[in-house]
Amino acid sequence: MRKSLFILSMSMAFFSFAQEGFPINGMKQTKSIVHAYVGATVQTSYDSSPSQKDILVKDGKIIKVGSSLSIPENAVVHNVEGTYIYPGFIELNSDYGQPEVKRSEWTPRPQIESKTPGAYHWNEAIKPEYRASENFQTNGSDAKSLRKMGFGASLSHRKDGIARGTGTLVSLHDEVHSAIIKPDASAHYSFSKGSSRQSYPSSLMGMIALLKQTYHDANWYAAGGNKEDRNLSLEAWNANQALPQFFDPLDYLSALRADKLGDEFGVQYIIYGSGEEYKRIEDVKSTNATFVVPLGFPDAYDVEDPYLAEFVNLSQLKHWELAPANLAMLEKAGVSFAISASNSEDFWSEMNKAIAYGLSEKAALKALTHTPAKLLGAENVLGSLSAGKLANFNIFSEPLFSEDMELLSYVVHGDELKLKEKASFDIRGSYALNILDKTFELKITGSPERPKAKITLDSTEFESTFKLELKAVYLNLYHDSIFNGNIRLTGFYDDESMSGTAQKADGNWVKWTASLKEEHELSNESENKGDKEEKRALGEVWYPNMAYGYTSPPSAKATLFKNATVWTSSDEGILENTDVAILNGKIIAIGKDLEARAVFRAAAQNLEVIDATGKHITAGIIDEHSHIAISRGVNESGQNSSAEVSIADVVNPDDVNIYRQLAGGVTAAQLLHGSANPIGGQSAIIKMRWGSNAEDMKIKDAAPFIKFALGENVKQSNWGDYNTIRYPQTRMGVEQTFYDYFWRAKRYEKAKADAKRSGKPFRVDLEMETLVQILNSERFISCHSYIQSEINMLMHVADSMGFTLNTFTHILEGYKVADKMKAHGAGASTFSDWWAYKYEVNEAIPYNASILNEVGVTVAINSDDAEMARRLNQEAAKSVKYGGMSEEDAWNMVTINPAKLLHIDHRTGSLEEGKDADIVLWSDNPLSIYAIAEKTFVDGKCLYDRSKDQEQANRIREERSRIVQLMLDAKAGGARVQKVEPVPTHHYHCDTLEDH
Repeated sequence: MRKSLFILSMSMAFFSFAQEGFPINGMKQTKSIVHAYVGATVQTSYDSSPSQKDILVKDGKIIKVGSSLSIPENAVVHNVEGTYIYPGFIELNSDYGQPEVKRSEWTPRPQIESKTPGAYHWNEAIKPEYRASENFQTNGSDAKSLRKMGFGASLSHRKDGIARGTGTLVSLHDEVHSAIIKPDASAHYSFSKGSSRQSYPSSLMGMIALLKQTYHDANWYAAGGNKEDRNLSLEAWNANQALPQFFDPLDYLSALRADKLGDEFGVQYIIYGSGEEYKRIEDVKSTNATFVVPLGFPDAYDVEDPYLAEFVNLSQLKHWELAPANLAMLEKAGVSFAISASNSEDFWSEMNKAIAYGLSEKAALKALTHTPAKLLGAENVLGSLSAGKLANFNIFSEPLFSEDMELLSYVVHGDELKLKEKASFDIRGSYALNILDKTFELKITGSPERPKAKITLDSTEFESTFKLELKAVYLNLYHDSIFNGNIRLTGFYDDESMSGTAQKADGNWVKWTASLKEEHELSNESENKGDKEEKRALGEVWYPNMAYGYTSPPSAKATLFKNATVWTSSDEGILENTDVAILNGKIIAIGKDLEARAVFRAAAQNLEVIDATGKHITAGIIDEHSHIAISRGVNESGQNSSAEVSIADVVNPDDVNIYRQLAGGVTAAQLLHGSANPIGGQSAIIKMRWGSNAEDMKIKDAAPFIKFALGENVKQSNWGDYNTIRYPQTRMGVEQTFYDYFWRAKRYEKAKADAKRSGKPFRVDLEMETLVQILNSERFISCHSYIQSEINMLMHVADSMGFTLNTFTHILEGYKVADKMKAHGAGASTFSDWWAYKYEVNEAIPYNASILNEVGVTVAINSDDAEMARRLNQEAAKSVKYGGMSEEDAWNMVTINPAKLLHIDHRTGSLEEGKDADIVLWSDNPLSIYAIAEKTFVDGKCLYDRSKDQEQANRIREERSRIVQLMLDAKAGGARVQKVEPVPTHHYHCDTLEDH
């Protein structure tokens, strides 16, 4: 006898007409009455085993869960036999019930000051005082969308600003007064300004600096540092610190930046993920953060046109393939995570896809229930099913994550809302279909509510359609030889058989029957889900996950270069027929006829010997002025000083220009802030450690630098008629700006010392801290400059304020003031022959570097350009032609001289024993236009090898072709595809103001 799967007690049969959006009987369940859900298979928590249990609900809460419970006499009994019950899910990334975020109307004139009235923070993007609970309203349509996915509760917060205030935990039912579970459940932050039109911050590094400064301000305020003035924002900020701290960084690299920010202030953020965590899974794990990870996998690209397909880069292709495995990789790595539907277009399909790609069902249920509840400190009310908790649970037709599972109804805060009825019978199974004296195999699968049919005869599958309405059966078959076309069957299902009549293609009628041979197995189908979906081996994650990435970065080898021309960039000069030995990332010997055993000792057995006869070896090129490998803005242009921001906070290790510059022999660079303001931001000095993460790119013991600027950019000469508000607007104003800030820095340093002596709270000002470092020779200046008069002016400011300009960069009129620069102690980092591209460079000459060098100024040639950096060897050679400079001096301008200017010459910039093995093997004299960088080593690791570059190109082509074919197959199989849109590439320059 077949089981009856879902029958309400007769006294409550009228409840079966309840529809989504309406509680049973069109009204709320009577709270004082016990509701008993009996007969279902219940899994009370992610780590419990499913078993048949009853659930008693009263006043919106669970009062008891157990087997064969004693049902109170007047209880409303819900017979849910044959169904499966699980705890309601919890959404952690939602603005459900929050008012729409509106931006004020844009005007072309920059907004400098905050327009927020009241005793609040000076910056509109900092609004910790916002309370989501005070602005919360239920929203029927949004709640319905979430409930259909199985969510019974949501963490609601307003997604606006850098500090966003508090979130509120709510139940997804329609009564606003009882919906709020926790009024202040969380505090929220992001790397997005949101609706603020204030000009500061204008970059990611500015957002990071603003958050850092606010932490310092709040600590000072909490210590009683401001007894006269109230600041409601700082008061709210401090109050919010006791709550779970959620951070939305927008991308996976910024997730690591957010965690580093939290570490600085002793805060462990819960991080909203991007779905790209697999790209740096070990770094993600090292954060010790819990990630709230969205589903929302990308659609395949429509790559049928091979020319359009070329616009899809390899990073996009690989992300499409690997994104569904992101959650599985997080689970395997031991990263704690919750799952969010915030970016999902088809939640259940994507959830099942993640499971098919390796995510365990246990981890999935945990991430939807237990983990969110634990993060919010709401385990006593949500996340599992036990006495005393809210009655939030889902009723499914099949075990959770089964292929044919359907959500039948859900209980939210004790109110049941139905989506559909459970079928009163189960037609699924294997049948013998008899028609036209033939016996076909009819296999019915799917769900009882939506069955699917497959019909075969002697292993031949027939084209067919199948429909079931109540107990009426409709079956359409097609076969040329057997049926001479279509045959249409109609009939009825009766217990374990079907029968009826069929009309053939010629119009004649015949009878048919189908008898049950084998019932459908009701076991958990999801255990074999991976076998049901066509599986394929996934491609590897590359580091970075894009063209030229490594599956694992090369290691440093013991290497001996034999018989090369060695350009030492030291007092040793150029050595002919000389050997160079490197080991453990260092140069260990330079000399003629080096004997491996004597030099390498035990390491000699793993030695790689490179015959460099006829080739040249140099130290790696160092670019003193670069803007590659920077995320979301090279300028913080909102104020005339941005000394508090740092490029080191936004290093982008995934910029392909790193690899391209390795191909040009570049091994290190200073990443500089742009020239939008007189006092710019702090620098980052990196090595081109392609494949490493952002932190490992940085040279740890490098001296700190900062960018200053002079000229047209800082006074906004070419910014348009509306940019006439920000001070300064003249060269006189630029000079006064420097004086004003350094006088402030001197007063700040004195006030800090006084506060330390007195023990009074002191407000740390990150901008002033940086300028004090300059005054104390703890931070060094690289100054964008062109015009003689301005160069003189800034040296005069520096002399009068007691500091030295380390480097004038660009310095195209340096030849006019070379003697004064030498007397001041400033170096020069210049272009070889750029001029006439704007007014202030009209008097540039190609002899500039040679004249500065002859006077005794330390001179470097820089790029300021992603493309030029790949040929700095040739830029250096131009001074040999134009200025008659010696080849050694010319080469020093891209190796040891920039190393000296950056204060890293103790470790790199020349070939000397004990220095880092930053080495380039050239095919020819490195100053020749015919010279090719054959191998580039950073810290002894060969990160570019021309002999393997074609292998790389072949590997990239094969990877592209493989994934393109998968996309073509996906489209042919009916998968959604997206239109190919070319992704623009952006190269930052000094005057770039956009946040790319």
